[in-house]
Amino acid sequence: MSDYLIVGGGIYGCAVAWQLAKRGASTRLLEARTIASGASGGLGERGVRANGRDLRELPLMRMAYPLWQRLREDIGGETGYRRLGHLRLIERETDLARAPAQVWLQNRQGIHSQLLDADKLRELEPKLSDKVIAAIYCPSDGVADHSQTTRSMATAAQAAGADIIEGARVIKMQLDKGRVRGVTAEVASEQADFPVEQQLVLLSNAHIADFVRHHLAVQLPIWRILPQVLALEAGEPPPMTRLIGHAHRTLAIKPLPDGRVMISGGWRGRWDEATGRGLPVAEQVEGNRQEALAVYPSLAGLAVDEVYTDRAETVCIDGIPIIDYLPDASNMLVGVGWSGHGWAIAPAVAMLMAEWLLSGQRPDLLKPFAYSRFG
Repeated sequence: MSDYLIVGGGIYGCAVAWQLAKRGASTRLLEARTIASGASGGLGERGVRANGRDLRELPLMRMAYPLWQRLREDIGGETGYRRLGHLRLIERETDLARAPAQVWLQNRQGIHSQLLDADKLRELEPKLSDKVIAAIYCPSDGVADHSQTTRSMATAAQAAGADIIEGARVIKMQLDKGRVRGVTAEVASEQADFPVEQQLVLLSNAHIADFVRHHLAVQLPIWRILPQVLALEAGEPPPMTRLIGHAHRTLAIKPLPDGRVMISGGWRGRWDEATGRGLPVAEQVEGNRQEALAVYPSLAGLAVDEVYTDRAETVCIDGIPIIDYLPDASNMLVGVGWSGHGWAIAPAVAMLMAEWLLSGQRPDLLKPFAYSRFG
């Protein structure tokens, strides 16, 4: 029996379990498949990025930077964290006009940022297309291996005393007088009941919307997407050395440790009912590749090595997550709608969620993510 029952074995579930367990709280985590089998796992790396982030998330990113730097030591496991710096590329005069305001804003929030002209930019990235006229540079941004980090976090949680059960798909919730008393999960083809003594923490990202609509009649303003991630075959070496974003193109580029180039940024796969999984769409793959070639022409000789669209993510209507208790379930804390960029702030958010669960007081930094913001 555990005081805190967490549903979802991605980075958020594992990190909150670790934060609670190391503070001595009795904690159990249920994962429907295996740790990091959803959006917290898969091909390549994830950005640890402040550059271009929503204003409401910048304080969380400022808090997350030092946590990422010491995370490997803190959890006693590999994270693959590398501080590469992030460049938000600019090709249009309209985007250049607003760039000084973005730089000012980020610096005001403690995120070291600078606007680079074409000459300064090419000192850092000489193989960029001539069409790129400037960039906003955040030297403290970087990347981490999301699969490795999530699994290391789960191991750390277990070492601290958390009970993690894989292959436990939560299908029901027992409510009594506005409190969750327990959940029912399918485990090894049988149903098992798990009581909730204190708090239920619902962090199963792709599962939450349908679950709370069914049990609480609460409609969350989120929807499910299948982000596309592709890797180009290894070059010698990759033409970029930093994490790359763009002011108007649907594009993110990362040089991977194995010499390949990861390309993503917002292109999508499609859901296939026959196979029950996300499948790549040829036009989306080629569109993503062409966006990358537009800023790094030297990528033209590299073939697509792998493509994946099987890791579902959820997007919130205003582009930031919902982190809150929901109506009619006073002891169920929910985190959902990470909108494709929740990874970087995970160490900070998990720490704050654990503090909230243990103290009963919502941290100020989480107030902008309340469900009540929608009215």
